[in-house]
Amino acid sequence: METSSKGLLTQVTQLWNLLDDLAESDPEGYEKFIQQQLKKGKQLCSAPEPQLCLQTRILKPKEKILFINLCQWTRIPAPQSTTHPVPLAVGKPEDTTETSDAYTVIDVAYNPDVLQAAEKDQLKKNQLIQMAMKCIEEQFQFSLSHSYRITKFRIKGSIQRMKQNLMGIQTDSTDLREKMRRELTIGHIRSSTMSNPDHFPQLLLPKDQVSGKAVCLIEEISSTEIQVEMKIPAYEIKIVHDHNEKPLKIELKVELPGINSVSLCDLSVSEDDLLIEVSEKYRLHLNLPKPVDTEMTTAKFIKEKSTLIITMPLV
Repeated sequence: METSSKGLLTQVTQLWNLLDDLAESDPEGYEKFIQQQLKKGKQLCSAPEPQLCLQTRILKPKEKILFINLCQWTRIPAPQSTTHPVPLAVGKPEDTTETSDAYTVIDVAYNPDVLQAAEKDQLKKNQLIQMAMKCIEEQFQFSLSHSYRITKFRIKGSIQRMKQNLMGIQTDSTDLREKMRRELTIGHIRSSTMSNPDHFPQLLLPKDQVSGKAVCLIEEISSTEIQVEMKIPAYEIKIVHDHNEKPLKIELKVELPGINSVSLCDLSVSEDDLLIEVSEKYRLHLNLPKPVDTEMTTAKFIKEKSTLIITMPLV
């Protein structure tokens, strides 16, 4: 222990000497380096923030409802380009029981820029969701349903629980600052004085958080791994009125070329939205114009025309 302490003290002394030399020889470079470290330190201390929550099902090893909280986190690096892997962080599954309902919650985090770009592009959003589900399946040996719906709430469970789960530690700023200090090593300082003055230490991911069984902090899944491209089918939606022009129900007609059995159709209907997924070929998610009665909703498949007709009475 004494030898280790002496070695650490020697490193700290060398660290400050290098900083002093840098301040004297290149004041502008020294100032830029310090500002960069402050920025990275702020990123390191930042916490993930909830973006949206989706609901699906775990099919194996035991069937259960699954909520996936998609979060944005500045500590997750953005992909270098559109052809590079997309980094993401996956927290541990947490089983919860509320009254008679049992479900599992898993937190997944992307870089904020990745999620913001997907907000304007439904295809990108679906791809990120599919990537998160694929990562969960591979990491925890789950088999998940391909059907999901985005919930009205942005997070399942408390924000504090989500932060502790993803960060793998208590959200104590003192602990975070200590981790940040440990990452600022002699090698990092030396690298900043090389020919490229814009090359500065990277303080994003402390090694002691990447290793270990508790949390796999960064998983990289290439976008090319997602082979399934689900098309949006042609559809027609209308509100049916009675003779007094009072709205009675919503009728949705969906054309599904190549589909010859209703067993291939996975339908989920809530009061204000609807999701149809068909044999990994088609996917349609719609926000309904009026609230519907889910218990009275019916669906009929016309095999000759490969058409699905859904009737949803209004509440």
